[in-house]
Amino acid sequence: MGCLRALLCIIFPPLAVVDRGCGTVIIVLALTIAGWVPGAIAALILNFVAVQDKN
Repeated sequence: MGCLRALLCIIFPPLAVVDRGCGTVIIVLALTIAGWVPGAIAALILNFVAVQDKN
């Protein structure tokens, strides 16, 4: 995961996972609405796992 993607996960989590699918965006959006920290953590985890799956 690049620095820009990680920064995007922290600033606006739903935008960071937009390429992962509609369901993922909705889940991260709901977590972000419930509280910014859960949304940011979920986006970071989802992006980290996606990078690990590519390798």
